[in-house]
Amino acid sequence: MWKITVFLSIVWALSLLYGEWFAFLMPSLWSCSWPHLHRQSSLMNGVDYSSNYMKVAVITDPQLMDRTSLHLPPKSLALELAQFYTDLYMRRAFLSSILPFDPDIILFLGDYFDGGPILSDEEWQESLGRFRHIFDLNMLQQSANVKVYYLDGNHDIGYAAFNSRMPEVTRRYEKEFSARNYRFTLGKVNFIAIDAQTLDGNQQSNITTATWNFVRNVSKDVDSTPRVLLTHIPLYRPDSTSCGPHRSSPIINQRISRSAHDQDILYQNYITEKSTDELLDLIRPVLVLSGHDHDQCTITHTSKYGAVSEHTVGTVSWQQGNLYPSFMLLSACNFTLPDGSSPEDAISTHLCFLPAQLFIYIWYLSLFAMTLIILLWPANEVFIFRKFGELTGYIRSIIYFSSFRNGMKEKNEDENCEYETIWDAEGNMHLIRKASQAPKTYSDERILTERGNAVMRSKAKKQMAQELDPSNPSDVNIHVGIDGLVKLPTRTTKSTAKMVIWRLLRAFQAITIIAAVNVPLYVLLLFKDWIDK
Repeated sequence: MWKITVFLSIVWALSLLYGEWFAFLMPSLWSCSWPHLHRQSSLMNGVDYSSNYMKVAVITDPQLMDRTSLHLPPKSLALELAQFYTDLYMRRAFLSSILPFDPDIILFLGDYFDGGPILSDEEWQESLGRFRHIFDLNMLQQSANVKVYYLDGNHDIGYAAFNSRMPEVTRRYEKEFSARNYRFTLGKVNFIAIDAQTLDGNQQSNITTATWNFVRNVSKDVDSTPRVLLTHIPLYRPDSTSCGPHRSSPIINQRISRSAHDQDILYQNYITEKSTDELLDLIRPVLVLSGHDHDQCTITHTSKYGAVSEHTVGTVSWQQGNLYPSFMLLSACNFTLPDGSSPEDAISTHLCFLPAQLFIYIWYLSLFAMTLIILLWPANEVFIFRKFGELTGYIRSIIYFSSFRNGMKEKNEDENCEYETIWDAEGNMHLIRKASQAPKTYSDERILTERGNAVMRSKAKKQMAQELDPSNPSDVNIHVGIDGLVKLPTRTTKSTAKMVIWRLLRAFQAITIIAAVNVPLYVLLLFKDWIDK
C-alpha cells in the first residue's frame, strides 16, 4: 500500500503544481508573444526594433461577482467562496500570465463590476477594493513604467436609460476611473475611447449629445496618424455573422430594448447599424477594439474609407460564460512608417488564451474519485503496477532487441536460445534466456493429468499463503482434495466485515498521508499569488 500511496501523492502534487501555478505561466513561456516580434524578423531584416513599439495589454469584462451575480444571500459562504476563487483566478492571470510580458500600457475595456450601477456606495467601494487588489493597481500607480487606461461599460454606469436618471452613478465612476469620452496617444497611434452605452440613446438627452459632440470634434482632426477606436459595446454586425476560429460559444444576434417613456436604451448587445456607419465615417479608425460579448470575435467592417477590422476580446474571468478566457497583446509603432506603408502596419495584435479553469477543477474531481477507487479496492494496486511493469518491460525489450539486431550483443550461442518472460512480485517483467529445446509430446493422459494437478497445487499454495497472511484476516478454512485440487472457500459474514473494516482503515491511512503532503502545498499555492507582495 505504501507504494501506491507514494504514487498518488506524487500525482496529486504534480496536478496541483500545474493547475495552481504552471498553467498560468504557459502564455508567457510558450503560447503567446508580442506581435511585433514576429513582424520584425520578416519585414525588418532581423533588426531589433523592440524599443520602437509601445506594448499594450488589453483586458476586458472581469465583472467582479457581487450580491447581484448568483442570487445568493449577501455575505453567504457560497457567495464568498465563488468570489474568492473567481478573484483568485483573475489575479493569477494578471500576475503570472500578463505582467510577465512587461507591458507599457494596461488597457481595460469596461465592465469591472457585475452590479455596478445598482450597488450602494459602500458595496461599490468594497468591489473597487477587490478590483484594485486583483489587478495590483496600487503597485501599478506607483510605477512610472506602466500606465493604465479605462473604458466604461454597461455594468459600470448602465445604459442610457439608467445613467440619465441616476447621474450620481456616472459621477462616481468618473471620479475613480476616468472621463467617459477621451483620447490619448501611444507612440504614433491615436486611441479614441467613447461611451458606447449612450450612442443610441435619446438624441435630445445631454449624455448622448455629449458623446456625439466628442466624436465630431475628433473627426475635425485630419492628420494621418493611425487611429484605434475603443468601444465597450461591439459595432453592428448582421445576424449570424461568423466570428472566426477563436469563437467558442454560439453567435448572439442583435437585441435592443428601449424605454417606452423616452426611447432611451435599456439593453443592447451591438451598436445600431446607423451609429456604426457614422462612427466609422467620422473617426476613420484602422482598428476597433471592443468587449461586452464575453467571447472572442474578429470581423471586418466596410466603410467609405476602406475595410476596418474589429477585435472583440473575450472576458478575463472564468465565471462569465466563456470556457476559454483571454486577453490581447497590441503593439503600436513608435516610429514614422516608411513611404508606401499602410496605416494598418502601425498596429498589430495577438489574442492570448488563459487556462481553462473549469477543466482543471474537473480533473481534480476525477483524480479524487480515482484515488478512492484505487485505495478501496487494493487489487487495483497490483493491476496498476503490473501494467506499469508491462510497459517498462516492453520498453526494455525493444531496447534490448534493437541493440541485438545492431550487433551490439552478438554471440554465437544466441542462435540456439529462446527467451522467456517472467514476472516478479513487484509486477516487473524480466526476460530469461535459456537453451531452446524441442517440444516434447506427452501422449500419456496420466502424465498430463499429473502436470495439471501440479499447477493447481502451486496455485493453491499461493492462495493459502494469501489467506493466511496476517495483513489479510479471514475466518475461512482451506480444503484440498485427495487429488490435490483446492476447494474454493466460502467467507463468513464476520470475515467479510473484518475485510471491509481493514480496507477502510488502510484507505483512510493512505488518504491521510496524501493529504498531509498535498494540503500544505495547495494552501501555499493558493495564497502565494493572493497576498500582496
